[in-house]
Amino acid sequence: MDDRKPARGTPGPGELDDGSLDWLDAELADTLDEDYELELSEPALSDELRRIYRRTHPPSIDRRDYLRQLLTLQTELIRLQDWVLHTKAKIVVVFEGRDAAGKGGVIKRITQRLNPRVARVVALPAPTERERTQWYFQRYVPHLPAGGEIVLFDRSWYNRAGVERVMGFANEEEVEQFFRDVPEFERMLVRSGIILLKYWFSITDEEQQMRFLMRIHDPMKQWKLSPMDLQSRVRWEDYTRAKEDMLFRTSIPEAPWYIVEGNDKKRARLNCIDHLLQQIPYEPVPHEPIALPDRVFNPNYERRTLPSDLYVPQKY
Repeated sequence: MDDRKPARGTPGPGELDDGSLDWLDAELADTLDEDYELELSEPALSDELRRIYRRTHPPSIDRRDYLRQLLTLQTELIRLQDWVLHTKAKIVVVFEGRDAAGKGGVIKRITQRLNPRVARVVALPAPTERERTQWYFQRYVPHLPAGGEIVLFDRSWYNRAGVERVMGFANEEEVEQFFRDVPEFERMLVRSGIILLKYWFSITDEEQQMRFLMRIHDPMKQWKLSPMDLQSRVRWEDYTRAKEDMLFRTSIPEAPWYIVEGNDKKRARLNCIDHLLQQIPYEPVPHEPIALPDRVFNPNYERRTLPSDLYVPQKY
């Protein structure tokens, strides 16, 4: 990461006094608190489940090192965002993988510090009756980016090659039509100027089982489990065959698939974000200097006292 572009606006020596440094330390501590909050994901597991988890998971990257690397990558994502806005670039990133593979986790870290007006997540529900009668790609097209936007698809049109195929929501003729159409559809996106990246998050059978058990035992994560997710355990091998067929038939030079090893969540996030940044030819962009204007004071203005019942009680 040392060869990346220098941080814009990095203060030079002597530009911050001791008071400013104290404030900066407090801001950094607050930032780390936010990251720790995101990382506090170990549920209240049974003792037996804890033993299994520790036996099957060797020590991951040190948390402090992980957060340092993550913040460095997120700084680069902000520079990417600046370039996207400046050049009116259009970026689409597709995230696919088995249930509980870690797609949502990396999407959350990518968007955590970005402007939601620039980077948005698309996670479409099951198609309506009307949408089922449309051209298959039609419901995805309105979500494609305009200039200056980044769109992250948390699952995408590849539902047809995965869950719809395995669960019987699409017949073989529809699946074959999808495989014929999707390369040309994606070539059209690329020809239109969209930068298209596709990531498949790969985890082992044992790792998915462990993550499902953790969700079952964690009340804060049970909402993530659906009947469809549970069926994916029963049909593991069917999903494997469907995945292999999909990767083989839809990885094209204009939009290849990239596989992210996902058993170690922290390394998967760092590797994916770093790889994403390497695929896009972003550069530093000019910025107008920012100066805080002076506060305007009106000597004739008197601040009104608001009723106490308008305030949220200070319970904490």
